[in-house]
Amino acid sequence: MAAAHARTKRPGEIVFTLAMGLWLPAIFLVGLLFSFLSALHHPTPHHIKVAVSASPATTAQLQSRLDAVLPGGFTLQPVGSADEARAAVRDNDVVAAYVPAPRHPQMYGAKADGAAMETTVRSVLTAAAQSTGGTLEFHELAPTSKGDPSGSSPFYLLMACTLPAYFVVVTMQRAVGFSRRAHVATMVGAGVVAALACYLTAAYGMDAIPRHPLDLLYLFLLTQAVSLTSYGLVPFLGAFFPGASVTLFIMLSVPSSGLTVPVALLPGFFRFLHPILPMGNAADALRDVGYFDDEHLGRPTAVLCAWIVLGAALIVFGYLKQLRQLLREARADNTVYIPSPPAEDPTVQLPRPIALPPHRHHFGEQPPILTGRVSGPAGQPIPGATITVTDPDGRQLLHTRTDRNGEYAATGFHEGHAVVLAGAPGLQPAATRLLLNTAAPVNQDFVLVPHRQPLVGDNAGHRA
Repeated sequence: MAAAHARTKRPGEIVFTLAMGLWLPAIFLVGLLFSFLSALHHPTPHHIKVAVSASPATTAQLQSRLDAVLPGGFTLQPVGSADEARAAVRDNDVVAAYVPAPRHPQMYGAKADGAAMETTVRSVLTAAAQSTGGTLEFHELAPTSKGDPSGSSPFYLLMACTLPAYFVVVTMQRAVGFSRRAHVATMVGAGVVAALACYLTAAYGMDAIPRHPLDLLYLFLLTQAVSLTSYGLVPFLGAFFPGASVTLFIMLSVPSSGLTVPVALLPGFFRFLHPILPMGNAADALRDVGYFDDEHLGRPTAVLCAWIVLGAALIVFGYLKQLRQLLREARADNTVYIPSPPAEDPTVQLPRPIALPPHRHHFGEQPPILTGRVSGPAGQPIPGATITVTDPDGRQLLHTRTDRNGEYAATGFHEGHAVVLAGAPGLQPAATRLLLNTAAPVNQDFVLVPHRQPLVGDNAGHRA
């Protein structure tokens, strides 16, 4: 047997291979450093709203003292009475209320707005009270659930919805034999399961959130906003869709969500993103449903639904994009039959076509898209026969050989037409044109005859 020799890669090929293999880790590195770190390393108050039960003049004096310590950190709103101040906190119109008094000023807080937020406001107002010789008395109006003393459970709950929703899209790229409709149905079903599991575990298993069935709706909407939008990006970005999804739904959504650090303590860029990205709106919805009597659900509901509509629109446009591509190929080939657009590009997981060992495919591995057998006129297998796959323009996509049983298998092709050529020494090569489609794997057998025996048209290759 002839020895195999590996071709030495040129420097440009090495750089390309490294870039293709390392771009996603690079996104995580940059995101964790310049998104998480820059957003969360130094929380600083920005226009935190506090209701003050005092005259406008007294409120203005207190505002001046706070601005001298933290310029722009607090926005004080005068109200007519202590009852109005407390009502503003319970309605989530402000994060705290302050009732000045000569010896015992009162503060009313809402831990449900974030433990870090409450601690920050309390420390500042305590200092303000002490500066006038008083002792601040604190009252909690919106405590978190008994099983969530730190107020951090919503972060883990929403992450438990976001990450599976993204990974369902990734794994669906391996689901050979599934149509686009089956992919979408799977993502919807997975979203229902994830929302139920998260809600029941957090509300009933751990008492980490209030038991309000409306939370189920917002957990489900979050899963669909992430999964449908990610899925819709696949036809447009191909193997690079994970970078876009990770950036949108992890690297930018987590620090801007207000779950790890309250929104009013974040830098301006992340405060701007908070009402736009899905996780921040889901966090606001859970907070409003659980602790603030559904007072501010309009914007979170509208934004989450808008992300779902965006995902659905991307899926439709992706379908039309693939349909136009197939129409162009069919016209170039003068073919009357126009196949329906195939499912999404499996090269998200395998950026280049590869050969697979026939009949040895384990769970979790990429299934074959193209299989077949090469045999002689009497049906005997031809081991070592060459199989070459090219695109319609003649560019080689794959070159492999049959095994000892004359069989071959391959995957990782872009969806569309391809030409498959089989050949062996002393035998007439045979070729056929196929539509490779992850929703309908193709089995293509070839019969090779000696050179002296004429072939008849395309009958040298027949589909099993």
